[in-house]
Amino acid sequence: MRILGIDPGLTRCGVGVVDAQGRAVRLVSVDVLRSGADEALEQRLHRIATGIEAAIAEHRPDAVALERVFVQHNVRTVMGVAQISGLVLRAAAASGIAVELHTPSEVKAAVTGYGQADKRQVGAMVQRILGLDAAPRPADAADALAIAICHAWSARSAAPTAALTPAQRAWQAAERAARR
Repeated sequence: MRILGIDPGLTRCGVGVVDAQGRAVRLVSVDVLRSGADEALEQRLHRIATGIEAAIAEHRPDAVALERVFVQHNVRTVMGVAQISGLVLRAAAASGIAVELHTPSEVKAAVTGYGQADKRQVGAMVQRILGLDAAPRPADAADALAIAICHAWSARSAAPTAALTPAQRAWQAAERAARR
């Protein structure tokens, strides 16, 4: 399964692509789409949308994994993240690709075993999981790959329970309980 992971952001939007077979995950591509704070909003959105569409066209993912918008005190940041998330949802729908949303704590728990892990820990685990020489930089790149890995290892992608780590089984149980 090829998964496109997106860490949405208006200034920096992480785009990571992995191939997954069971628990084995392999890096295909990672990039950070950027727009300048001095650009007009419509131009910034167009720049990011074009990059997302290009990634979908080039990598032809089976699924898109997107970080779920979460509440912050900074309304401007939330608005930018929500706008980019909408662009991702639209681009995936236009290509007929299913999208799954994952919360930041789900992603952290999946890759590190701890839902409150910091960016350094997430980057280090992405590096380790993908067998990279260094953690992807900036953090948006590592986060996009972590989102894709989270999706690959989630119950939603039909990973067999026996192949999951204890932390992933706990996360899966918590996810089931939250849906009730």
